[in-house]
Amino acid sequence: MDFSFNTFFSQLISSPALMITALLVLGVIFVNGWTDAPNAIATCVSTRAIGARPAILMAAVFNFLGVFVMSMVSKGVAETIYNMVDFNQVQSEASNPAMIALCAALFGIVVWAVAAWYFGIPTSESHALIAGLSGSAIAMGGFSAINLDEWMNVIYGLVLSTFLGFFLGYLIVKLIEWICKPLSRNGTEGFFGKAQIVGGAMMAFMHGAQDGLKFIGVFILGMFIAHGEGDKGHVSSIPLWLIILVSVVMALGTSVGGYRIIKAVGMDMVKLKKYQGFAADVAGSLCLLAATLFGLPVSTTQAKTMAISGVGAAKRLSSVKWSVVKEMVLTWVLTFPGCGLISFLITLLAINIF
Repeated sequence: MDFSFNTFFSQLISSPALMITALLVLGVIFVNGWTDAPNAIATCVSTRAIGARPAILMAAVFNFLGVFVMSMVSKGVAETIYNMVDFNQVQSEASNPAMIALCAALFGIVVWAVAAWYFGIPTSESHALIAGLSGSAIAMGGFSAINLDEWMNVIYGLVLSTFLGFFLGYLIVKLIEWICKPLSRNGTEGFFGKAQIVGGAMMAFMHGAQDGLKFIGVFILGMFIAHGEGDKGHVSSIPLWLIILVSVVMALGTSVGGYRIIKAVGMDMVKLKKYQGFAADVAGSLCLLAATLFGLPVSTTQAKTMAISGVGAAKRLSSVKWSVVKEMVLTWVLTFPGCGLISFLITLLAINIF
């Protein structure tokens, strides 16, 4: 299938359903930047290594680089997302049931994400995306519309981001403390202030690589559906125009609603020093890099949060506000049935209306 901008624009003009789908995908990407991208820069802002405004600009630049570079290295995350469900097998009286189901899934994701942002909880857009697509697919075609092989990659990613993020955070901060033990605190403070900016850039890069590729996968799914191709096949390359579009919209979302999530992740959960923030950023980035290279869709929020928890636990368990961690974990757990159910009900309603 041709993914050039001219082809896409021609389809957009001739297909109102694709236009609505594209706007909803962009809305979900915007909300992702609003609620998810601030996690990448939360620690470097909370330790005052960099101000919020320049951090948001840095996140925008490295989000783009992350999508651009990693899309050439590995498209596995995008492929997992668009192969995870099959809307095209469904038979319905609706004029385009597959497109209706996709639109309903995206609308459900936006509703869930905005509600979580309103309460200041750093919910995972990755979890919401997976749950929303799955809920709509089940509403249309039952559990046979779910590709269980691809769903196993989601489970692997959940386990990886939980345990690897925590243990990398714990080990890296211990290593830093051992290396810097002979040095004075004043001698290392300036270094880690600058190093943490690098760490924040690394996290923003990997956020773009992970979440950018996920939403590119949804965009491609919509284009396949609009083109009427039930067998989605393999994407040889991701077009540059789509990378730029996803990155810009994600950056705009980050600039709108970032501070509340920065506070929840970078300030409320653990009080971090600069070297600890750097350790958390490196740990989270390495976790996301491993997942991306293996094509596993993982939550950037979960990877970063567990890395911060591991850094805090390395000092002492009581230094972590486990009540905040518990609230976040509960939100992650509830996202699958909650967002999935919302998308399931919206899909049934939309099919009956249209």
